[in-house]
Amino acid sequence: MRYINDFHEGDNITGIYLCKQKNSAITKNGKEYENLTLADKTGSLNCKIWEPNSMGIGDFGVNDYVEVHGRVSVFNGALQLAIDRAFKATEGSYDPADYLPVSSKDPQQMIQQLDKYINSVQTPYLRLLLESLFVEDVQLREAFIKHSAAKSIHHGFVGGLLQHTLAVCDLCEFYAQRYSIINRDLLITAALCHDIGKTRELSPFPTNDYTNEGQFLGHIIIGVEIVSEKIREIKGFPKLRAEELKHCILSHHGEYEYGSPKKPAIIEAVALNFADNTDAKLEAITEILENNPNTDPANPWMGYSKIFDTNIRPTD
Repeated sequence: MRYINDFHEGDNITGIYLCKQKNSAITKNGKEYENLTLADKTGSLNCKIWEPNSMGIGDFGVNDYVEVHGRVSVFNGALQLAIDRAFKATEGSYDPADYLPVSSKDPQQMIQQLDKYINSVQTPYLRLLLESLFVEDVQLREAFIKHSAAKSIHHGFVGGLLQHTLAVCDLCEFYAQRYSIINRDLLITAALCHDIGKTRELSPFPTNDYTNEGQFLGHIIIGVEIVSEKIREIKGFPKLRAEELKHCILSHHGEYEYGSPKKPAIIEAVALNFADNTDAKLEAITEILENNPNTDPANPWMGYSKIFDTNIRPTD
């Protein structure tokens, strides 16, 4: 199988890929065409069908495995596939495992690191909360380990939520060691819990799309609900500490315009916001650079990035 991350400008492609998105559009000249996003475990690719009514285009939809024939080009600094032929692949002609994007990190090592962080929290009621969430609730633990951290943008792959959470914990650990005023156990607990709502905001792979609950509430509110439910089951959990923890979750996006119901009001919330934003942004630009390599050495600039609101380029 030819994986998407091996595509280069000018390649002629024949293969089976998972259709993640499909919609019709109209050119400026009034001609109908179709936008597609095809994916495999190495990434996704924007595709165009310029002649959707031709005999070479069969009937298929989102989440179908599609055999395509086309040519790779570059548009606005990103690879794109112009599809000449496409039709739904027959069952058994593909292995679904080839189409799920997965973390590059070793899953068992990440699970061990998760348990290590849980066991490192010495405050009894915070430790009980973490064990209730990530150990005793087997269904939640499995979802947390396998889920993505986003539909796109960053960590949008199997294990992405766990990978992102551990990176945030690593940064928070550094902050706690550097600034003694920080309550380390509170910060690590908040870091482990900050995106737990994504286990219900997004559906499992291969769909990896927003659920009704995710659309209505979002992962921040869902996360606070999950944590609140577990806290109520722990007798004597301090009210103020519970409020501080939930505040960290509510404010971890930092600004109202970025979806935070509250702005950070305690130092642990500030630290969590910085850690979350740092890992999200650095992972996002890493994925852009790795998944959309510039093929023109004379012009290394990759084009405008909506995420960063600027034209970006790789470092020489």
